[in-house]
Amino acid sequence: MTKAKFNTGLGLNFKVQDITKISLLSAIAFVLMVFAEFPLPLFPSFLKIDLSDVPALIGGFAMGPVTGVIIEFIKNLLHFLFKSETGGVGNLANFVVGIGFVVPASVVYSVNKTKKGALIGMAVGTVTMTLLASLANYYVLIPLYAKVYSMDAILNMMSQANKAIVDLKTYIVYAVIPFNVIKAVLVSIITLLIYKKVSPILHR
Repeated sequence: MTKAKFNTGLGLNFKVQDITKISLLSAIAFVLMVFAEFPLPLFPSFLKIDLSDVPALIGGFAMGPVTGVIIEFIKNLLHFLFKSETGGVGNLANFVVGIGFVVPASVVYSVNKTKKGALIGMAVGTVTMTLLASLANYYVLIPLYAKVYSMDAILNMMSQANKAIVDLKTYIVYAVIPFNVIKAVLVSIITLLIYKKVSPILHR
């Protein structure tokens, strides 16, 4: 009996089981994005830690980096449709930063599927994500936020959280870089703790 497959048009064929797994991981990521986010002291209130990259990273490890990208896209699309309060800017930021972490980590792990490979991949992903988040915030995301609100209002919000933040450059140094490192470490630790337990299910 032949198992049904779907051609994505990108040279990738997904079985029905794969689509089911991606849908489940995307739904979990969306729920985590909505209900499991929390702020950190000394960071602006719009920077919130959420663990929604965990399902995307697990999917990327188990099924390849493209799967991780799809999960990141679906969870942000759902969040944009049902929960977004930033006109989509926050979702764009989450998607860009998320794939900046998930894709490099998944690519490295696909070459070396060991615990060491996972650690190296997540370390590479942390550096890539932090660099990408810094560039995206400085050149794209904060300017977009400024169009929705105003640059003065955004800088005021930043400085209320951390007096050391007085402009975009200090925002990158004192907020974006440490925030993304903390987030990547948390996601990495949780993924390491649960991946081996859930991977047999995803490889069936």
